[in-house]
Amino acid sequence: MIVDIHHLNFAYRDSEILKEIDFTVKPGELLAILGPNGVGKTTLLKCLNGMHRPSSGAVMVEGVDVLKMRPMEIATKIGYVSQKNEKARLTLFDAVLMGRKPHIRWRPSDRDLKIVEATIRHLHLQEMSLRFIDQLSGGELQKVCIARALVQEPKLLLLDEPTSALDLKNQVEIMLLLRHVVDYHHVGAIMTMHDLNKAMRYADSILMLKDGKVFSHLHPSQVTEQMIESVYGLPVEIHNINGHPMIVPKDINQNLCC
Repeated sequence: MIVDIHHLNFAYRDSEILKEIDFTVKPGELLAILGPNGVGKTTLLKCLNGMHRPSSGAVMVEGVDVLKMRPMEIATKIGYVSQKNEKARLTLFDAVLMGRKPHIRWRPSDRDLKIVEATIRHLHLQEMSLRFIDQLSGGELQKVCIARALVQEPKLLLLDEPTSALDLKNQVEIMLLLRHVVDYHHVGAIMTMHDLNKAMRYADSILMLKDGKVFSHLHPSQVTEQMIESVYGLPVEIHNINGHPMIVPKDINQNLCC
């Protein structure tokens, strides 16, 4: 296993947010965390990379508890792509190079530059490498942020709503890119999502949260209509379209108006 989470708990002041969270992620596995607003999806991601301090539990990455490591050490094992990424007056190349910071001592080495160049080329961003990132579209900027996380050479990628605020074409491109990155680099990846259909289509496993606890952790093909209704409070139907599951709300107007 790349990631092994043991009995993770997190509280904010007197409010318990996460309770006894346990799950694992294997090399080459893309895990989607699902659940309604406010259930603790983003909080869980931030606990995994040390941005939030759990009240108890362990986050093991390749057998090492990252919660006992310094932030710069964590960055050599975990790449994090937040939901909101600020644009700045940096070239694409320099923005990606910033991901090498945990490995740079005095100045970027030839190896650092080669890793950045290779990653930019691998993600087909080379034609815009000298463009400023404040001139990029939302989809292009998201690819830059993924590239920046990749050059850290992490064992685990964490992505908070990687397709939010993107149009349909860019959503599909980002999901295909993540699928390729996980398969090609054989890393583990964990993403939070609101789009159940994309999670069911592209993820290897689904982790559903309810009331701050793990409700289920299973393969997408094992997700049932009853599970979704229990977690989201909405009756749905699951249809198979071209070999892919499609979740459709059932009688949504009637259920929401009464």
